[in-house]
Amino acid sequence: MSAPVRIAIDAMGGDHGPDTILAGVEIARVRHPDAQFVLFGDEPRITAILGRYPGLAAAARIVHTEVVVGMDDKPSQALRRGRYRSSMWRAIDAVKVHEADAAVSAGNTGALMAMAKVNLRTMPGIGRPAIAAIWPTLRGESIVLDVGASIGATAQSLIEMAIMGSAMARTILDIEHPTVGLLNVGVEEIKGVEEVKEAGRILREEGVPDVHYHGFVEGNDIGAGTVDVVVTEGFSGNIALKTAEGTAKQLASYLRAAMGRSWRARIGYLLARDAFSVLREKMDPRRSNGGVFLGLNGVVIKSHGGTDAEGFAAAVDLGYDMVRHHLLQRIENSIVSRPAAAAHGVEPAEAEGQS
Repeated sequence: MSAPVRIAIDAMGGDHGPDTILAGVEIARVRHPDAQFVLFGDEPRITAILGRYPGLAAAARIVHTEVVVGMDDKPSQALRRGRYRSSMWRAIDAVKVHEADAAVSAGNTGALMAMAKVNLRTMPGIGRPAIAAIWPTLRGESIVLDVGASIGATAQSLIEMAIMGSAMARTILDIEHPTVGLLNVGVEEIKGVEEVKEAGRILREEGVPDVHYHGFVEGNDIGAGTVDVVVTEGFSGNIALKTAEGTAKQLASYLRAAMGRSWRARIGYLLARDAFSVLREKMDPRRSNGGVFLGLNGVVIKSHGGTDAEGFAAAVDLGYDMVRHHLLQRIENSIVSRPAAAAHGVEPAEAEGQS
């Protein structure tokens, strides 16, 4: 029998606080009866909410913390004020000291990344961590990274992300040989900034074990599912993510307005409601809620700050799967087998507070 998966929860993170967080953890607990939870935050508040979820209360323990990292705090401020004392830090630290197998937070992204990097450190062979997101596509799902951990990337960093993204695609998407593309302004080899062109050259000419390089891809290839893993630096990746989320909401708003415009439209909706239900499910951002911090000595999952209970449950599900399928070990194995590639360039700047 497999050992239970222990998940540390920052119960105070996010826009809606512990009510939404604990409701989401309860949904995840039902899906994963072998999971155990450590809840970090205001003990009286958490205890009162757990009264609604006796099953979760039996599968969890509470660790009281008095400091909450604000959604608007800069990473430097969060480290000064919340180091060792905040619910966010303590959840991450539980992974470091092996009291938990994964940590999940809906809190401030920049603060979470800063605390995770300071506390867990990066894996040997990885210069900087990256945030990876599961992206719905016309072909199914793909992995996109980095979506906001740092600004800018050297050729070496892009190659490291290709290795980590490939390992995640094999683990979570169950793709034996995932294809990898570098996001660029065109598919021609002469286009793009030097770092992207150099990374493409190395992947194309020298190759990297476990990375099946497709070539350059453009923005429209992300949603089309042209490749299984899209690699980019955090500035453009975060813009792409927010643009996709905004476009999904825009289309949903258009559809609602169109369906209520006339009685014929309403009848048409009733006739096609099964198809609209499928579309709504595909476009639901809760399905892919949860960014994975790759490259650290531990599993840390970032949930959207404004998510609902179902969305937070999806982030917990992702953490559970990361542990069950040994993602860290797969990344380590891929890094060990990697040949020397591009030289390290100037370190890109860390993100200062994306949410």
